[in-house]
Amino acid sequence: MNIADWIEKWARATPDKIALRFEGEALSYPQFNEAIKACACMLRNELGIRPGDRIAYLGQNHPQNLVLVFACARLGAICVPLNWRLAAQEHLRMLQDCGATALFVDAPYLTQCAEFPGALPDCRCIALNDDGASGWPQLDELVSAAEGEDRHPGVGLDSPLLIIYTSGTTGFPKGAVLTQEAVQCNACNCVLLHDMTSRDVVLTLLPLFHVGGLNIQTTTAFYAGATVILHRVFEPPLVLAALADERPTLTIILPAHMQALRALPDWESADLSSLRAVLTGSSCIPSEMVRYWHDRGIPLLNMYGASETAPVAIHQTIANAFATEGTIGFPAMHCEIRIVDVTGKDCPAGEPGEILIRGKNVMSHYWNNERATHDALEGGWFHSGDIGYVDDSGCYRIIDRKKDMIISGGENIYPTELENVLMDHPDVLEAAVVGRPDARWGEVPVAIVVPKPGCRLDKDAVFAWFDGRLGRYKHPKDVLFVEALPRNEMRKVVKHVLRNMVARPASG
Repeated sequence: MNIADWIEKWARATPDKIALRFEGEALSYPQFNEAIKACACMLRNELGIRPGDRIAYLGQNHPQNLVLVFACARLGAICVPLNWRLAAQEHLRMLQDCGATALFVDAPYLTQCAEFPGALPDCRCIALNDDGASGWPQLDELVSAAEGEDRHPGVGLDSPLLIIYTSGTTGFPKGAVLTQEAVQCNACNCVLLHDMTSRDVVLTLLPLFHVGGLNIQTTTAFYAGATVILHRVFEPPLVLAALADERPTLTIILPAHMQALRALPDWESADLSSLRAVLTGSSCIPSEMVRYWHDRGIPLLNMYGASETAPVAIHQTIANAFATEGTIGFPAMHCEIRIVDVTGKDCPAGEPGEILIRGKNVMSHYWNNERATHDALEGGWFHSGDIGYVDDSGCYRIIDRKKDMIISGGENIYPTELENVLMDHPDVLEAAVVGRPDARWGEVPVAIVVPKPGCRLDKDAVFAWFDGRLGRYKHPKDVLFVEALPRNEMRKVVKHVLRNMVARPASG
């Protein structure tokens, strides 16, 4: 068995069911299945793809991206989704690192990849949705010409399916290798997370190169026989239109997306009644955002995971979202979680420690990186590098990244605690906290704040906001005001840039 069998089984069971909608066009489950088989036939017979070969995709969200993932599953090949926000040299390095056999590039990115055929002599470069101007072989023509078998015998769930390159905030990204079993295990976890059934309609807004965009709801929907509405990119007006016209029941909206949606003039009058739940994922979700959805009777579900865990490991559910507000919920059904101290000993309830994860959803290894694999999977558990704890009710709470923790005068200070306080200020749009070296205390916390448009904030107002909200030793010792926080291609705040920014005391 492999995960492409999901599509084949739903094609037989529900031949009239829509699997995928994209820009006004629809694919039924039988049509989706035939597209996957045709792509697999092309890969095997035109390109000579064999089990274990790496097949890369560069482009914004498109049905062909999903077709390629499931075609790779039929053949035992490995799909490598590339982040289209990166530069050409970054893509080239990833392609060289994974030893890609084939690269599929959507038309808008062909120009920046013009030198790739010469730089990658062992990689076939194929164009999608191109008018032929690139001179590259065209996907449609290759699919039309292909004849022969469309699967490799013996491909099972133990076959590697994905190499997901991490966001690389501190260096070259690591390629997390996820097996088909990891993706299926994650789908099982996510069905329970959402109470998902074949009646659901999922609105996919996140990029499919990200494991969250691909696996939290999208591949899970195909496992459940549901319908996916795929958006090429996140565009707030199109989201508003989809809510009105497509009536999705589930979607993922990140805090940054929520700000963009609420800036739309028509957002407050939007009909959200079709939504059973909205999922988000952040250690720092403004409490106002949680209340916004809950006041409308729509559960806002938080979850925790990583590229290395396919990604869901801990989550809230629709049934407990209101009761567990402010937490990340409970371990996923097919995951084990530990909280350990620096010696590896399990922490009691209420005591912070590193989050460790074990389950079939965890990656098998990092591609071409034995040292990082050994460190991350020591003792058979994935060491997340994140700090959290279990409260008295058994709910898990995320505090911060282990490497972001500030040690001031021997006390541990977790920046997320301060960031949560700052995000509750009515005049703060965004905020981050990092440590600054200090001769007396070792480190002190410094706040970097983006005020809301039209609001005037000063340091004294920020300092005063912390009074009575956190212990004084946790209060920021300085505040910098900026127009925007530096973010990487996955919209994560790049804290090493902020550390450089605050390395010297601000003037004025």
